[in-house]
Amino acid sequence: MHKILVVDDDPYILMSLEFLMKKDGYEVKVARNGTEALDLINTEMPSLVLLDIMMPDVDGYAICKYIKGTKKLKDIKVVFLSAKSKESDIQKGYDLGASLYITKPFSTRDLMKHVKELIAS
Repeated sequence: MHKILVVDDDPYILMSLEFLMKKDGYEVKVARNGTEALDLINTEMPSLVLLDIMMPDVDGYAICKYIKGTKKLKDIKVVFLSAKSKESDIQKGYDLGASLYITKPFSTRDLMKHVKELIAS
């Protein structure tokens, strides 16, 4: 069973994404901020991280940079889910090694399709 870590400071997004991922058969961990995310990434070793950018402590860009710069973690796929929709924000996400960058609001159907594709690849 593939493990997915959902990282967002919005409790409604966390709850709905956790429900959706579990419904599709994934093991799901959730983090409400960057510090929790970094702890879980190291202890749980998820296959994929759904990652918000704007959080109160450690931002999503820093978390992605950490994942992609750490040898044992670099194969974890990162999908940014963010309200930051400027081209420069999106490009920064890809430059840091994200597999996908989805702007909020987003289609959960499209998100699930992308998650399945990324997990399979």
